[in-house]
Amino acid sequence: MAPKILVNLLICFLSNVVLDQVNAPVVSGIGVATSAGYGKSSFLNVLLNSSNVFGYLRRPGRISKTQVMPFIGAELPDPPQILSPRLSRQTGLTGQVAIAVIDEAWQEAQLDLIDPNRIGLVVGGSNLQSREHMLLLQSYIDRPHLLNPRYSYTFFDNDLCGLCSNTYPIRGFSYSLGGASASSAIAILHAMEEVSSGRVDACIALGALQDISYLECQAFQSLGAMGASDLKPDQACRPFDRDHSGFIYGESCAAIVVCRSDLKSLKNNYGSLIGGAHITNGNRGPQSSLEGEIRAIKMALAQAKLTASEIDYVNTHGTGAPSGDDIELKALHILGLEHAAINSTKSIIGHGLSSAASVELAAILLQMREGYLHPTRNLINPINTDFNWVLESSKPHRFMHALSLSSGFGGVDTALVVRAP
Repeated sequence: MAPKILVNLLICFLSNVVLDQVNAPVVSGIGVATSAGYGKSSFLNVLLNSSNVFGYLRRPGRISKTQVMPFIGAELPDPPQILSPRLSRQTGLTGQVAIAVIDEAWQEAQLDLIDPNRIGLVVGGSNLQSREHMLLLQSYIDRPHLLNPRYSYTFFDNDLCGLCSNTYPIRGFSYSLGGASASSAIAILHAMEEVSSGRVDACIALGALQDISYLECQAFQSLGAMGASDLKPDQACRPFDRDHSGFIYGESCAAIVVCRSDLKSLKNNYGSLIGGAHITNGNRGPQSSLEGEIRAIKMALAQAKLTASEIDYVNTHGTGAPSGDDIELKALHILGLEHAAINSTKSIIGHGLSSAASVELAAILLQMREGYLHPTRNLINPINTDFNWVLESSKPHRFMHALSLSSGFGGVDTALVVRAP
């Protein structure tokens, strides 16, 4: 056997030993922002009431003079003023929203009580500020010599790491990673590993706001991935419904504080992260993979030492893209998960792309604590009626184990298993 293969097998073995021998990491703080507002209270309210947040995208850079209809979506309100006025002027929307959600999660997890050298940050997301970059291009195409020199470092994805660690005492490490719409799922998995390995006591997984422009919206729509613009905004987002036509974009961002379960300063425990998987299915583009989704779920369940029958609730990837919805349900059927309660958070707040998985983990944990599951908005005629759907309204549901699924363009499949405290 080649030395490289032996090394990789040893790493996998040691990783499993670490996760088996220590208590599973827990979530001690959550910060979230959606079009419903900033904070967990606004988020939980919109989830359980299934209120409409969709309209037309209006931000500069998302409207073209040539388009017949504006794109349907959901946009955030202005972020709270946390940074100094000077720093706010130097920071784009993605950065300001990141600071808002980290601030909420930081305070709740009481991270000030932890040695800064034992706190890490993983940012999930790449190409995060394409709308602002397009606006800069339009403004400076004929006068590039007037462009602010700060652009030389703010265009990098890890500028968000620098901003956050400059604002909060994060001194363990920080890095960014990308996995398309599964980016923040991968960030959460990395945070779990960093804590389980003992490298840090707490790690923030940030699902960053993906600030897309008109160009990305148009490309998604031309591909058939994004829903059409000629629908009524409040009816356009409908995962798993027979009238689904694609995902609807929704600005969002979430920070998840993952920490050791035996931390002395731990005062708040939303639940344990007991299993996870991140695999590649060999596709370059947007195609979903039945084999990949099944493999990711099996690996996550194996690490959690659970069978499919022990999963009480599945928070689906559920975008509203017909092919993706169909394949996801086939995977759940093959693995025997029809019994579990199932919903789609994206049906209520839209698809945040890079941020989606972190926002959905927040949804799982808040529902777990509340003892209620939110409905799947606009799911009138399910493409498969064999599943235990949460349909028209929220319903009481106490659950012990939840499964979160996320996939991304470029062949990314992930699964995460959560256990109630």
